[in-house]
Amino acid sequence: MFTGIVEELGEIVTIERGADSAVLRVRGPLVVSDATHGASISVNGVCLTVVEHDAESFSVDVMAETLSRSSLGQLVPGSRVNLERAMSAANRFGGHIVQGHVDGTARILERTPGDRWEVVRFTLPAELARYVVEKGSITVDGVSLTVSAVDDQSFSVSLIPTTLGLTTLGHKGVGDPVNLEVDVIAKYVERLLAPSAAGAAAAATIPPTNAAPVAPTSAAPVAPTSAAPVAPEAEPTA
Repeated sequence: MFTGIVEELGEIVTIERGADSAVLRVRGPLVVSDATHGASISVNGVCLTVVEHDAESFSVDVMAETLSRSSLGQLVPGSRVNLERAMSAANRFGGHIVQGHVDGTARILERTPGDRWEVVRFTLPAELARYVVEKGSITVDGVSLTVSAVDDQSFSVSLIPTTLGLTTLGHKGVGDPVNLEVDVIAKYVERLLAPSAAGAAAAATIPPTNAAPVAPTSAAPVAPTSAAPVAPEAEPTA
């Protein structure tokens, strides 16, 4: 798991492409400083497993599912990428819960510069729109960001100088692709509420039962019992 706080701006060194996979060699001396075989590193928001590394760079395998769902397939040697190591339980939780499981891609629609910051607007895939809310969290290329505005087809974020200088988002232009991961909590809430919603909808379609009214029972009155009088005992004679 990650928090969306990018640690290092890395670079793609080489790409070995297969029929439906690829092996990326990524330069990132900071993130490999304590890396081990099998460690997880987020590359532009995609959780990848280290298969080999040295003091300066590391290699990762990228399978077909990842290539089709993310923008990693469009990288070339020299491309800059955002890098983050998996979080430690002892560290501060600076961003939000980021799994590194990309939900889809978007493209930059426009960049509006401010004094020392920028508002960047992205396309919003229809299948992800219900998970994106104003002031909510979203991960863009592995960067934890707050949604500043949203409509049915796009969303915007405001980038501070640190984000502009230390991540790929400060270097990308209009039309460039980015990876998106929506807040996983929203997806869990939707899943948990789905059975209740389905049950309520099913109940609404069941017609009411028209049972015949039950007639009240009329019990026959019980006649009072007439006990025969008891004759007094005769007094004994002398």
